Amino acid sequence: MSSLFSPPAGPVIGRIVGPVVRATGIPYARVERFAAPQPFADWTDPFHAVHASPASPQPTMSDMDSIVGDSTGGLAQDEQCLNLSITMPLDRADGELLPVMVWIHGGAYAVGAGDAALYDPTSLVADHRVVVVAVTYRLGVLGYLGGDGKMANLGLLDQIAALTWVQRNITAFGGDPRRVTAFGQSAGGDAVAQLMATPDAARLFSRAIMQSPPLGISRGRKKMSAAMAKAGSSIVHDAPIAEVVAAQSVVGAAGAAFGLHGMMAFGTQYGHSPLPEESAVDDAWNRAAPSIDILIGNTAHETRLFIDVIPALKRLASVAVVGRPIALFISWLVTQNVYAASIRRFAKRHGRAGGRAHYYRFFWAPRGNPLGSTHAIELALLFGDRETWRGITVLDGASWDEIDARGKELRQLWADFAHGQDLPDRGAIAEVLSYARV
Repeated sequence: MSSLFSPPAGPVIGRIVGPVVRATGIPYARVERFAAPQPFADWTDPFHAVHASPASPQPTMSDMDSIVGDSTGGLAQDEQCLNLSITMPLDRADGELLPVMVWIHGGAYAVGAGDAALYDPTSLVADHRVVVVAVTYRLGVLGYLGGDGKMANLGLLDQIAALTWVQRNITAFGGDPRRVTAFGQSAGGDAVAQLMATPDAARLFSRAIMQSPPLGISRGRKKMSAAMAKAGSSIVHDAPIAEVVAAQSVVGAAGAAFGLHGMMAFGTQYGHSPLPEESAVDDAWNRAAPSIDILIGNTAHETRLFIDVIPALKRLASVAVVGRPIALFISWLVTQNVYAASIRRFAKRHGRAGGRAHYYRFFWAPRGNPLGSTHAIELALLFGDRETWRGITVLDGASWDEIDARGKELRQLWADFAHGQDLPDRGAIAEVLSYARV
């Protein structure tokens, strides 16, 4: 069965899928390689929004897929990837406007896709009466390189274009443009933080949920970005897309030489549109603080998943008796420096600037799983279903009934925040997370 919507952009035909209505793969802007996104012309013939948004062209990430899940879900890849997908409750009443949650996926700004099956928002939408918009944006050298006539921060400009499209069109899909929550995980959480430093942030969204943003490595990146731009200087504007994607490993290797910052070598660059200079970013965040409520936090064991992925850590962990404890201690240090400490500072600064900020710590983990409460584990509670997450290493030791039960509680908290409810100054979900206003 299908549904017809009439947004200002042009008529859209979506489809009914169980308890929700989905309109997928809607273009919000047009790509010109290494240039800012261009407006997508309004249309008059109905747009059949029944196909998933293609992923931004990217290399494979097979070493991580079995641990945290397939970052693209096998979706097609296309340079013209600036599309978004909307999911809304089937039982929405005529004229009813619901809170909007705009999802920005993670993947170190290098891999991932907004419509990956891992991010299926059906349960969040159907059970908690929100409209979820999933955004696909440019990644890697296509979105975050810069130098030699290539604009920096293109992926961030894509996200702004998507949020602008939402403001103009979401009412037709039952969404309230006055109640938009931007939310994302990992690089997606970092992107939400950087969006808050842009001039139009308060016009585009009023609430933000930042899950595990690696804010400890979001500054001091200038030399690394210059080295990566130099490594990518041979990429010409009209090169075949396969060559561009192949060059990404060379560019990423140039960033990897810069220590912890190389964990997320691709990313936003201060001093390039739409971001201020690094010295002025705190002032920009402070200006936005009174207009944007935030919920921000991290998992207890963010970087444990890297112990079995990074060769040096894997070798260390294999040393008899002492290896594993030392590797776990290194993981704890990185978790504190890249995530926890910088996230708490961000929340405290936001509160001092007149904003409402809650910091959370997520600590649920499957019993006996050595990865503990590692990076991205909360995504299984927020999104997807039993089949999507079957066989994923981070969930070994947990039944789907347990995951779903904990997920209902987590989704309720996220939805309460998106609905504009004032969270108590302190709160907790038993065995899942604790939070406090700061």
